[in-house]
Amino acid sequence: MPTPDTCSPIRQAVILAGGRGRRLAPHTDLRPKAMVEVDGAPLLRHQIDRFADAGVRTVVVSAGYRAQVITDYLRTAPLPVRTTVVVEPTPLGRGGGLKLAARALPAPREPWFAVYGDIWADFPLTALGAHHLRCGALATVALVPPRLPRGTVRCDALGRVAELAAPPPPACTVNGGVYAFEPGVIPLLPDQGDHANTTLPHLVRLRQLAGYRAEGYWCAVNTAADLGELRTRVTPPPPPEGPLR
Repeated sequence: MPTPDTCSPIRQAVILAGGRGRRLAPHTDLRPKAMVEVDGAPLLRHQIDRFADAGVRTVVVSAGYRAQVITDYLRTAPLPVRTTVVVEPTPLGRGGGLKLAARALPAPREPWFAVYGDIWADFPLTALGAHHLRCGALATVALVPPRLPRGTVRCDALGRVAELAAPPPPACTVNGGVYAFEPGVIPLLPDQGDHANTTLPHLVRLRQLAGYRAEGYWCAVNTAADLGELRTRVTPPPPPEGPLR
């Protein structure tokens, strides 16, 4: 009998790319957040490539703000997977966008990945998928260390501050915006609103939400500072200049 690690990989995925990204202005004045470029390609393209590397064959993109920018790009770019776009008629929120896109997946009885369109995640999606299958829960969320710009504050036994920029405790994790879902999650998603306020707490009460502690670099591109840090980290430095002659 095959184990979760040897089963077929999750073959379909959703990218939630409907957000405007006001805090990323002016980078998002003419394009959605998912189309902001990093290392010569939109965030969306990096996510599609990672899904392809994990064995995904179909990606459905949920678009909203300036959706035409996304559809034009996907129509002309050479992509490694079959990609379709669904457009929110009005802003549906993250949960509504997920539900709209999930209903367009080609295999309604199979599990699916999902990721927010502003997430950069270097950890292997195959490991997340295998963990999801092992746990047998309706949903699995990637857990990542929190990104705190100034760190935490550590006090001693007397309550006096001992360190102002202490790193967060190793056990501290947050929702990384990358998921594996079973088909049974789709009816639990809201038609409009945020699944983080409705669906995820419901799954916790049912004991049907698993967590996968992800290893590797992770970044949510919410601000221009986030974008600058990510570009600095992933863009190769220019080659050194040769000696003057």
